[in-house]
Amino acid sequence: MFDLRGQFASPNRSAYHYQISGMKMWVLLSAALAGASPVLAQEVTATPPLVPERSHSIMETLIKAGPVMIPLFLLSIFFVMLVVVYLMTIRRGAVVSSGYMATADALLRKRDYLGLLAVSNRHAEAIARVVQKMLDFTTKNPHADFQQVREIAETEGTRVAASLNNRVIYLADIGMIAPLLGLLGTVFGIIHSFGALGADVGSARYVALSRGISEALVNTAAGLAIGIPAMIFYAFFRGRAQKLISELEAATTHVLALLSLHYGKPQRAPVLIEEEL
Repeated sequence: MFDLRGQFASPNRSAYHYQISGMKMWVLLSAALAGASPVLAQEVTATPPLVPERSHSIMETLIKAGPVMIPLFLLSIFFVMLVVVYLMTIRRGAVVSSGYMATADALLRKRDYLGLLAVSNRHAEAIARVVQKMLDFTTKNPHADFQQVREIAETEGTRVAASLNNRVIYLADIGMIAPLLGLLGTVFGIIHSFGALGADVGSARYVALSRGISEALVNTAAGLAIGIPAMIFYAFFRGRAQKLISELEAATTHVLALLSLHYGKPQRAPVLIEEEL
């Protein structure tokens, strides 16, 4: 005979075992999640944010770039001042002006040397200083020959030209000094970076390493940011100075040519320009 109770009880027993197994799995899964949640929370808390809370401004970055930024800052101020001064002084009106040349031409044709000397004393152009030196020598040495007068004019013109070139060369000096100072700051930053690598400070060494690299790069950029515009303005003002020197030579040659036309002729009594006007 078949055992009917075993046949009818086996399905209920299997269902019961499945329920027990399912409950055990849920309990184990819940326990595992509960144990892992503090670890996940710690990992989330310990992970630094990808975006910093507050970004540094450019001024703060420059201040934190080391002591070399102080001479670089002073050098940039000096560079800007030179550019402003050169824009006002290295121009045609400060070397040769059309109004002065017209007056000098008229007075030289009338051989009014004292009148031209008085006009030259009131003008600040470079050609006025050359004519002033030349006429001052002529009036004090009436028996000097024309070659001596020419030498006086050439000497004064050479002095004015050298003054223009020497003033412009300051920009070239800044263009060479600024990158060298930036390189010095770069070396200091690299030294700080390698010092942080050798220090036993744990994870803080990476912060010090990044600061040293940032200091090096900022100093390099600052030196180039000053040196490159300085060389550009040096090339610009050097070309302008050479052009003005050429105009000064042409104006001096014109004055000497007018003097040579009348130098050997008998002179009339010189009068001041105020009396003729």
